Amino acid sequence: MIAGKDKGKEGTVSKVLNAKNRVIVKGVNMIKKHQKASQTNPQGGIIDIEAPIHASNVMLIDPSNNEPTRLGVRVEDGHKVRFAKKSGETIDK
Repeated sequence: MIAGKDKGKEGTVSKVLNAKNRVIVKGVNMIKKHQKASQTNPQGGIIDIEAPIHASNVMLIDPSNNEPTRLGVRVEDGHKVRFAKKSGETIDK
């Protein structure tokens, strides 16, 4: 996270919402939801869930120095590969 209430936290992207340009990151941007009791959830109560974050507020972590970095794309051996702009190191998917 590079902005917002959870600035500086790290997590893995669990879901991408392309239509809204948002992502859901595990353990980040937690909100409390009031859940009504039902047959599937007889307990009900208040639960913590992850809310979507705008994609512009997250960055990939550079594997060589563990700092946020931008991505670039270059062609190696006829295939496109992603690389970290800060270090130039190739990033695996």
